Formats: sequence, structure tokens, C-alpha cells
Amino acid sequence: MSIIQTKSVADQVEEILRDRIRNAMYLPGSRIPSESELSDELGVSRATVRTVLAKLAVNGLIIRKQGDGTYVNVRIREVSAHAGNLWDLVRLIENNGFTASIQSISITQKPASEKEAQALVVETGEPLLLFKRLFFADQTPVIFANNVVPLSFFRVPIEQIDGHLHFRDILHEYCHQEIGFAITDIHSTRVADEVKQYLGNEILSTILELQMAFYSRRNQPLALGLNYFDDTILRLSLVQVWS
Repeated sequence: MSIIQTKSVADQVEEILRDRIRNAMYLPGSRIPSESELSDELGVSRATVRTVLAKLAVNGLIIRKQGDGTYVNVRIREVSAHAGNLWDLVRLIENNGFTASIQSISITQKPASEKEAQALVVETGEPLLLFKRLFFADQTPVIFANNVVPLSFFRVPIEQIDGHLHFRDILHEYCHQEIGFAITDIHSTRVADEVKQYLGNEILSTILELQMAFYSRRNQPLALGLNYFDDTILRLSLVQVWS
């Protein structure tokens, strides 16, 4: 009897295998079941299993050795994030053993859309500054980040803004604002060409999208964020604590 029920068969097989690697059912360096064994266990075709394994190999999770089998990559490292720190992208990366760095792609002016204006409590069409940035874990791009902030908050010309700073420091240094808290919505979405371009992973079809709203300690809306995580490299683990 098949344990695959709905949705894309290949996507579900991939999710199952990722979970087994993530949860150490398949340990780093260990040999995983063969295509035929996985096909029989999951009730799917060998062609589907072969496609999924090829994708996992391209993403670096497994290593396929001709004539020997398929092994979990011993160098796998996944980033976990405490739910309270999702907005702090640098800390998210650094707390999990990576060296974090930021590349500023562009800082441009744009009019606020109706949705942005409503969230930021400004007029539709009011000028915003759009920050496009790329975050690296070691040398690998893992997050493509977009942030918008009302232009009226800034105390310096655009040309004087250092886009390589932590976003918290940008708001503090150039807007004299402090982040009190952030609200984050997490979705899985299809990958736009721009995201593929910057993350450098052409095989991606879906990706984690984090929609973020930043507020001051007095509940004043400060900024919005739209961040894309390459979850073939970067993993988010949300932790809830009961007291």
C-alpha cells in the first residue's frame, strides 16, 4: 500500500527523504536505501525516486557513488532559528556556526503600493526606500532580502546609507528608530527568476518566503520585509516554549 497520498508525488518523496536526513534517521555518511527499495517502500515508481535523488545530490544533501550506492553527505550543515530571532538574519546564520556576510545589491526609491501604505500607515504613493540585499552563510548565498522603509524616516541622503549594515543598525543609524518586535508570516511560494538569479540555484522550484513587519516598542510600523530562504541549505526550526 502506498504511503504517498496527495500533492506532487516527487515533492512528497523529497520531503520524506529530507525529513529522514534532518532527523538523523539517515545519518551523515551512511548509505541510504536503493532506488528499488525506496520505490517499494513508498509505493512510487523508480523513475520518481531517481529524479528526487538526483535533485538531492545536486543540492549537496547526498552523494551518489556509481556501483556502490547513495550516501548522506557528511558535510551537511543546517541552520536552525529560534522563532523569536527570525527577523535577525545575521544572528540566525552566525548562531549556527556559519560566517555571515551581507552584499548590498541596491537602494532605490519607490512609491508605496496600497498594501504597503496600509501596513506602514502612510499614504499610497508616498516614497519608500527599497533595500535589496543578499545574505551569505560562509560563501554561499542563502537569503535574498527586500526591505522597504518610509523615506521620511531617514535623516541622511540615500548616497550616505551603507546597505551592508545589519537592518537593525540601518534603522538606528539613519532613522533614529529601534526595532521593538516583528511579525512574520511564512509561506512556500514558487521561485521568481530574480530570486533564482541571486541565490544561484536554478533547480529551485519552490522556496520559503518570510513576510515581515517591523514595529517600534510603541507599536509604530517601521518597515516591511520580504525574505526568500534557500531551504536546500538553510533550515528554519521554530521553537515554542511553554512556561
